[in-house]
Amino acid sequence: MTATEVTTPAAPEDGAPLVVFEAVTKRFPGIVANDSVDLTLEAGEIHALIGENGAGKSTLMRVLYGMYPPDGGRILVKGQEVKVSSPRVAISLGIGMVHQHFVLVDRFTVTENIILGAEGGPVLDVGDAEHKIAELAESYGFAIDPHRRIEELSVGQQQRVEILKALYRGVDLLILDEPTAVLTPSEAGELFDNLRKLRGDGKTIVFISHKLDEVLEIADRITVLRRGRVVGATRPQESSKNKLAEMMVGRPVLFQLDKPEVQVGEPVLKVEEVGLGNHLNGVSLEVRAGEILGVAGVEGNGQRELAETLIGLRTPDSGRFSLAGEDVTGLSVARLRKLGVGFVPEDRHHRGLVLDMTLWENSVLGRQSETEYSSRGGVLAIRKIKELASRLVEAFDVRARGITVPAATLSGGNQQKLILARELDDEPVLLIAHQPTRGLDVGAIEFVWRQLLDQKAAGRSVLLISAELDEIYELSDRILTIYEGRISGEYPSDAPPEEVGVGMTGGRAEAGAGATVTEL
Repeated sequence: MTATEVTTPAAPEDGAPLVVFEAVTKRFPGIVANDSVDLTLEAGEIHALIGENGAGKSTLMRVLYGMYPPDGGRILVKGQEVKVSSPRVAISLGIGMVHQHFVLVDRFTVTENIILGAEGGPVLDVGDAEHKIAELAESYGFAIDPHRRIEELSVGQQQRVEILKALYRGVDLLILDEPTAVLTPSEAGELFDNLRKLRGDGKTIVFISHKLDEVLEIADRITVLRRGRVVGATRPQESSKNKLAEMMVGRPVLFQLDKPEVQVGEPVLKVEEVGLGNHLNGVSLEVRAGEILGVAGVEGNGQRELAETLIGLRTPDSGRFSLAGEDVTGLSVARLRKLGVGFVPEDRHHRGLVLDMTLWENSVLGRQSETEYSSRGGVLAIRKIKELASRLVEAFDVRARGITVPAATLSGGNQQKLILARELDDEPVLLIAHQPTRGLDVGAIEFVWRQLLDQKAAGRSVLLISAELDEIYELSDRILTIYEGRISGEYPSDAPPEEVGVGMTGGRAEAGAGATVTEL
């Protein structure tokens, strides 16, 4: 059978799976991203695709979605061999994809975003489109207003728009790439309810994720990739979190790490009544030497503004903060770095790396003015910088084709490793880690956690800001919750999650075990 570029959905052969990959291979310069992958996707199932960062999960689905041409093998859709040469062809075959980084126009409304590219003729009836979208949203339980602008929506609501965009085009198979990476636990629960409704309507979901608890909860079948190859397939009832993790990384993974016993010292960071517009409202906290202070909160409650204020990207309107007793309020990023503040940002693409620059160029960002790496005339000591980059890449197991490739070519986990290596190499007295494991697989998460605990063991201070309660509990010596720009509670590291959850959603507790909870 000859593969064809299909412009209308294929007529299914009797009993044929929805999609079949046969020995599909995809190469990039110096790397085989997918190596003779065989995979079957059945109609009406939620199929989880898991693996380490860089294992080839997203690449394989981008081949199916027409973003990359395969270099070998073939793809069958409903029993017919096809050539999926573009996303438009994929959509015509009933295949849609929601990317980890959404593709939406902020100033457009929900309706305008959904119909963009699918206007359907010279005359556009926006009112009719809004009606159809509202009906579609209601039928699948998506609470969304078609008239609202994207810039007014939460991250979870924006994701629903992306899913509705695919459903509006009539897809039978929906690929979700790390769909819960930016969602709160409650939003993830709502998403799972919606996915089950889609499955009940006969839709097929490919669920790409590194969160194994979620995979075990939502998937009907699970396929594991490692370094571009399928290494196993299973079902949730036949597996466990530990088994899946070992399949993913090729070794046992520890989900609980021993905290080092460290004598906590004097405060290194002291924040006093810091205010910033409507984002921060009198935030006070302190982080002591040898301590990891966890700040837990639902996204959008001032975490980003707090981190960016403490690193010098923003200047507070009120209050002050000090480092080792010295008032550093309003100092520049460069000055704070020289005083020993390291920063792992939540958005590695926009705050952590310059994606078009090489690994060696990114490895020296923030230190390029040091005499070891540049002359008085500002000429960079490139040999020294490349030696630094090679050392960091080896020490932190950054998997790349070399230090001369752009940072954009790395997987998310390897990008995060490079940032962490750069920030920790200078041995900061204070590390501000904001969502340090977002989008990482279990092996990379374990690695990052070990690095943060090593900072504690060395007597340094870590301010950990995370929406992942598991991470907060695993690493923190004390826990603060933040809500609407205020510290809403302080808890010991063994406080019940229900108490911490109250603080994350607007309650407040006094410090100490067994504290009573009151409403704000």
